[in-house]
Amino acid sequence: MNFEDFIISPRNFRTENWQIGHQITKEIKEDSIVLLFVSDYRGASGDAEVQDFTAIRREFYKLSKLDFEIPVVDLGDLVSGKSVEDSHYILQEVLSECHTKRAIPVIVGGSNDFAFSLFSGLNFHQQNINYTQISNIISLKNDEGINEHTFLSKILGSKNFSIKNYHHLGYQKHLNEADSVKLIKEVEFDIVRLAEMMNSTERTEPYFRKADLVTVNCDAIESFSDAFSMNPQVNGLNRREICAYMKEIGLSENLKSVGIFNYNIYTENQLNHQLLAQMLWYLIEGINIQQSHPKERQYEMFYVLIEDRQYAFKRDTFSNLWYFGDDENIENCIPCSRKDFDEAKKGWLSARFTKS
Repeated sequence: MNFEDFIISPRNFRTENWQIGHQITKEIKEDSIVLLFVSDYRGASGDAEVQDFTAIRREFYKLSKLDFEIPVVDLGDLVSGKSVEDSHYILQEVLSECHTKRAIPVIVGGSNDFAFSLFSGLNFHQQNINYTQISNIISLKNDEGINEHTFLSKILGSKNFSIKNYHHLGYQKHLNEADSVKLIKEVEFDIVRLAEMMNSTERTEPYFRKADLVTVNCDAIESFSDAFSMNPQVNGLNRREICAYMKEIGLSENLKSVGIFNYNIYTENQLNHQLLAQMLWYLIEGINIQQSHPKERQYEMFYVLIEDRQYAFKRDTFSNLWYFGDDENIENCIPCSRKDFDEAKKGWLSARFTKS
């Protein structure tokens, strides 16, 4: 497929040698990070007209490139299809090209339902996907069309999709139907409230560590004065917290796709554009740090006795990250935190470690 028919190439910006914009290219490269901006907000009751992402790019391009070694590609702006389904199809074609070249696509903008395209595009190349979503809403509606209320049920309920783990982070009790929350818990997927994510990433870092796909619904980020997202909320992750989590996303050992959706592209607030640009920067920093880590790891083993039963924990001696389980293959162990280990020593074991 000729992407020139569906993607508007970004304009050039004058940047200094030390700025990240100085190293950005416009064609998909192998083992690169590929940014693609999306204007289709029909899934969030918006429109599909081409939007101007110049203000975001200007803020992003002028940030420091530090010692980043992974190539960064700005592919441009995706032209919306005649229907939402057309936009999803075109995006999946672009995603497939990225995955073929082992590039990590980062989709910016568009409504939250484009997570469906990211999952579908990745599922074509890989089975048993670990999917982590940051979103204040858990919606499992089953309408025929695809939108921000139905995409999750289409992912979790599809016979054609292969999902290994699903983690839902940042939900707010007062915004959700009790039945949706109950259903997620009944199928034994992990669900974490906003309160458990605030102030520190330590508790929820394990949910990112092995993620293949991570999507961020900007509605989960707090808004003040001018709305940051399409469905602005006064409560949510603050500016520093979301940047810290973007870095954690980049640090995932298996990361293959990222989506940042429901950003309020209609805003003229420079600080909103600045925050989104810095979210991208911290994501890229995390990816670069992860790529610099040694592939061979050593682990310390610890055993805990609870009610006459022995449980094993492992600590990565390089990263100081913890795992639950004694399987020789670390991929079969469950990422956890030091706090999980400390609580196990006191006799309390997290329910997610004992799932069948």
